[in-house]
Amino acid sequence: METSLYLPVKTFLEAAGYVVKGEVGGCDLVGLSEGEPPVVVVCELKLSFNLELLLQAVDRAAMSDEVWIAARVSAKGRGREADKRYHDLCRRLGIGMLGVSDGGEVSVIVSSVSPMPRTNPKRRTRLVREHQRRRGDPAVGGGSRAPIMTAYRQQALLCASALEQGLKRPREMTMLAPKAGPILRDNVYGWFERVEKGIYALTPAGQAALLRWPQAVLSDPAS
Repeated sequence: METSLYLPVKTFLEAAGYVVKGEVGGCDLVGLSEGEPPVVVVCELKLSFNLELLLQAVDRAAMSDEVWIAARVSAKGRGREADKRYHDLCRRLGIGMLGVSDGGEVSVIVSSVSPMPRTNPKRRTRLVREHQRRRGDPAVGGGSRAPIMTAYRQQALLCASALEQGLKRPREMTMLAPKAGPILRDNVYGWFERVEKGIYALTPAGQAALLRWPQAVLSDPAS
């Protein structure tokens, strides 16, 4: 699965100085550099280099400063990673190519030396905000079947954990989840029920969510 490529590529980009998180804004990996504004790097994963991977990278160029594609290299060296035409196309598009061996070693096949033009600042801003609002890196990039751990879902889980530990009112949870009031009121996931005005309880669905995604509410919300 593509998720098997996630940790090797994440480690590679972190070594280059980026803070990397998976499944942000529909991208397999997103890396941000320090400083303002941050440099945004996106990498898309596939088990092999193909046209679909390139099409995804072209789409991601609208919200990033640098785009990479990564795939497993063929054991016999007969895959697209050895195709000069594929290399040339990546160079013309300004897309970098990363090869991942069976042992998890990442090699640069084509450097991303020609940053692609940023054409959609709104998409880029949404991507940066979602990356920065995530607590840690809860989602493995390259997966598409499991629910994505967005910043909103994380805050909803913190509210659920707070309810489980005895906090009942949104104002008691704002240090953990700044938008606790709207999250409890809107009840997007069906995890909460209003007991009386300003007081909420956890539903069975919320209890099941905490079993699936346990939360430590005493940890620093900014970590």
